[in-house]
Amino acid sequence: MPDVEQHSDPFEEQLSADLRRAGAGFDADRAALVAAGAVRGRRRLLRRRAAVAGGAASLALVGLGGALLLPGGGGGPAPLGAASVGASGHTASAAPAAVSGDALIRALEKLLSDGKFGKAQARGTDEEPGPYVSGVYDDGKGAAAIAVSLGRVQPGSDEARQVTECPGKVFTHYDACGTTRLPDGSVVMVMQGYEYPDRRVDTKLWSAELVTPEGHHVGVSEWNAAAEKDAPVTRPEPPLSPARLRQLAAARVWRDAIDATPEVPGRPAGDPTPTATRPAVAVAPTLRNLLPKGRFTVSEDSGDDTGYGYLVVDDGKGTCFVQVNVQDDMSDVAGDLFGSGSEELPDGTRIAVHQGPSEKGGSGAVMWTVDTLRSDGRRVVISELNSGAPHDAATRTTPALTVAQLRTIALSPKWWR
Repeated sequence: MPDVEQHSDPFEEQLSADLRRAGAGFDADRAALVAAGAVRGRRRLLRRRAAVAGGAASLALVGLGGALLLPGGGGGPAPLGAASVGASGHTASAAPAAVSGDALIRALEKLLSDGKFGKAQARGTDEEPGPYVSGVYDDGKGAAAIAVSLGRVQPGSDEARQVTECPGKVFTHYDACGTTRLPDGSVVMVMQGYEYPDRRVDTKLWSAELVTPEGHHVGVSEWNAAAEKDAPVTRPEPPLSPARLRQLAAARVWRDAIDATPEVPGRPAGDPTPTATRPAVAVAPTLRNLLPKGRFTVSEDSGDDTGYGYLVVDDGKGTCFVQVNVQDDMSDVAGDLFGSGSEELPDGTRIAVHQGPSEKGGSGAVMWTVDTLRSDGRRVVISELNSGAPHDAATRTTPALTVAQLRTIALSPKWWR
């Protein structure tokens, strides 16, 4: 079986292919979009795309598991707090008037009235890709950037659940993270983390992600610097405590603004966010079951998510990070994923092997990948690092599972019910 030098992460190749399939019209910045790596990491990327002033134009972010996430956006017409969206997502009365960016700035300034607030930027509810507001807040102990993004998720969906779950530490370094249910039924996750996964600088990022029973999604972010990137640290920690972050995210004014944000054009109100069809199998438990018996201990896993999962395994010689992506209906991007050097089995299954340095890993980190595509469009791709996390240095010279073992796992019928 031929070895093909890896020039990019196959998981990122799939992301760009999915973006093209979704009609995004451009080749994605793969390293930026897949910074967190896992499906659970997509909420931070989505929030920051919507929240950061001067960010890229409207973007449909495709998660590694194949889900298409669209930030709230559009146009629409009544004052802050007019009609509200019910649990079904349908407006309760005539379309509410758009809320301007200036109104959102005034709202955030009022909620932070105990300090100085300036350098504000905002996007109203009638602007693409959706409403946000940001500025610089100083409580007398140092200037700090603060941003609020607003959108919708489908109540009760996997996306709604993932938004308020603490991510695995293999992808996101943080000092503390917890989820709280508020008296009104809203769920809010507060994470005290860092701007960069590898903590290359001391910039801290603390965030709150709130989802209401009606599907309002409010994301609040704060830094211990006057800008999220390329700005000197101004204070040891961001200004708002976890309790105050929760309070700011729960402010009624944000829900009113979301109610004034039109639904995504072309999708009936209240319909779930479109997702690629996924197999019902839970990835991490299936991967654990397919490991060679008696050889590995597992120290961390991604839980019961479908579509994407990972394990951190150890055979006694050092930890390895193993991740699997399971998709269907991928035949139309076969040309993007399987080039020269790939193998085709008698049943039409295509196989590509990649071995090379890990693009985002630390010193000595390498990635081995086996990518498979059945003739009916079902795809399983498995990657393994010789380190315990995507950004960590190598714990050993090579990964624990051989390429032949990765191939056997990827070709297993257990991925499909």
